[in-house]
Amino acid sequence: MSLTDRLGGLAFGGDYNPEQWDEPVWREDDELMRRAKVNLATVGVFSWALLEPEEGVFDFAWLDAQVDRLHANGVNVNLATPTASPPPWFTFAHPDALPVTADGVRLVHGSRDTYCIAAPAYRAAARRIASALAERYGDHPGLALWHVHNEYTTLCWCDHVAVAFRAWLCERYRDLDAVNEAWGTAFWSQHYTAWDQILPPRATQWHKNPGQALDFRRFWSDEVLLAYQEQRDAIRANSDRPITTNLMVPGYQNLDLWKFGREVDLVAIDHYPTAPGIDAAADGAFGGDRARSFGGGQPWLLMEQGTNTVYVGDRVLGKEPGDILRHSLGHIAHGSDGALFFQWRQSKAGAEQWHSAMVPHAGPDSRIHREVTELGELLSRLGELAGSTVRAEVAVLHDSDAWWAMNGDGLPSAELDYHATLSRAHRVLWNAGVTTDFAHPEHDLSRYRLVLAPALFVLSDAAAKNLRRYFDAGGTLLVQHTTGVADERLHARLGGYPAADLREALGIRVEEHRPLARDARIPLSDGAYGTVWGEVVRLDGAEAVSTYTSGMLAGSPAVTRHGRGWYVSTRLDDSAYAALVARLLAEAGVTPDLPGLPPGVECVTRHTPDGRRWRIVLNHTADPVRLPEPAHDLLTAATVRELPPGGCAVLR
Repeated sequence: MSLTDRLGGLAFGGDYNPEQWDEPVWREDDELMRRAKVNLATVGVFSWALLEPEEGVFDFAWLDAQVDRLHANGVNVNLATPTASPPPWFTFAHPDALPVTADGVRLVHGSRDTYCIAAPAYRAAARRIASALAERYGDHPGLALWHVHNEYTTLCWCDHVAVAFRAWLCERYRDLDAVNEAWGTAFWSQHYTAWDQILPPRATQWHKNPGQALDFRRFWSDEVLLAYQEQRDAIRANSDRPITTNLMVPGYQNLDLWKFGREVDLVAIDHYPTAPGIDAAADGAFGGDRARSFGGGQPWLLMEQGTNTVYVGDRVLGKEPGDILRHSLGHIAHGSDGALFFQWRQSKAGAEQWHSAMVPHAGPDSRIHREVTELGELLSRLGELAGSTVRAEVAVLHDSDAWWAMNGDGLPSAELDYHATLSRAHRVLWNAGVTTDFAHPEHDLSRYRLVLAPALFVLSDAAAKNLRRYFDAGGTLLVQHTTGVADERLHARLGGYPAADLREALGIRVEEHRPLARDARIPLSDGAYGTVWGEVVRLDGAEAVSTYTSGMLAGSPAVTRHGRGWYVSTRLDDSAYAALVARLLAEAGVTPDLPGLPPGVECVTRHTPDGRRWRIVLNHTADPVRLPEPAHDLLTAATVRELPPGGCAVLR
């Protein structure tokens, strides 16, 4: 049975920490949850110290009472394994299992995520408590979902990690000669003659070996996935409920999220915008489209968001009235089967006491809680959307290898920002009203009319051949600078960039990189300009759409076209980039979900296999918006013709 089948509709609720409160507050929580129509509460995320007060000794009495109480109140439980925050006794019992930084500093308890995921003692303790929880609650009638760990993030460079890293390398390469070849250890006298000589890429004199650093990131992601699988399998032995873990996008976790998407029963993410206003809406779409894509296009779950939290540099800004509803519906529009928050009640003490919540410090008589209650009522009207999916005709390519490689030492420009480039490609499509998937460069791309490859610094031979097949089959392909300049070993492509199959598809050969000075702009022949990067490009079948007009690049192609294959050798200014993508969308026959909407008004369609569909329309502007045609709105149970400023509609 799926999560939404068990809930009878979309999920609504959030992290609930009753152990921080007393019985009078619990009684109030019961009443407030009923009013708000909460149907799912995440319990036990940071409760290890209470559940296992000493090693191997469990105390489930308090959790028994809370799970039973929630179930009696009509609230299902999303039960977490508390392994993201080991208790203080773990520090003294297993000091070797505490994390060590790249600089060699061993951390101690007093925060969260203070463990080494490769330490045998930690892994054994995590399996033990996951098994104990599953044995006790695996078939509880109030249990709807398992929440393994919390935001896997901690990296470590200790000796346990060194042992595990060597084992991973041995499995991947089989012998040291292959490692030496992959890492180019002939440079700087780094040749290894014994496995024990290999260490994690700890702090060193200057640049780390780039191949070693990339492999370490791959290893760490795989090691975390193994840790998740161990807990998942321990739970599955005693429970048939769906199991997941909450992922973070875009780059908070050192994880290959494609691999995690294949191992969870449903993808779940936490999402906190990093800018207010329209940028928050676009950021939510970016996160939602990635979450849906990591799950193969299936419905996913927004596990955490903040009711009043926008992270901007060294500030935590509040949300504007109406943002709680509009942001939540934005995630549902992009495929989430619900909207959960961190957390139900704002903590009165502890490290996150100022983190916003569904019941703020001010209590239920507050704007925030009134908006939360309204959201719960409105989401209860959208049960028919549960299980429906989102379709896209455009994809942006994403590969963790490219991200990790672009974060390495020694690149020609510090302004090569992988996730900013990825987000920019998504944003230009979002601004155009086009729903977008993300895809791995080795995935089947045949269903997409247009594919953007904005930042694939590392590109495997298989991926290059896949892009060539897509182009040969008639797909429209936009490749941007610094794509395909290195293979999967992080070896530079010889004979010109990008990879040979991609060079042939694009009809160009890049001979030289010309990074631009910070804040420099280089004019182009069509009136646009480029920043950050330039290249010496030679045409080999392609035509120049625009050229550079100054400096040593004068006359060199800046934007090229070879049939349906396009190449951009610089970072185009925003208006030129938008115009180019708009041209490609038109040529590929891609139109917005609801043509005719003005900028700042978002529309995404959810579908079912039997032909039912719903358009979710979100007005992110301060002006009323006339809809192209009247339609029935599930939120108001009425026909709507216009959305007010900041208004939303779910049109059947």
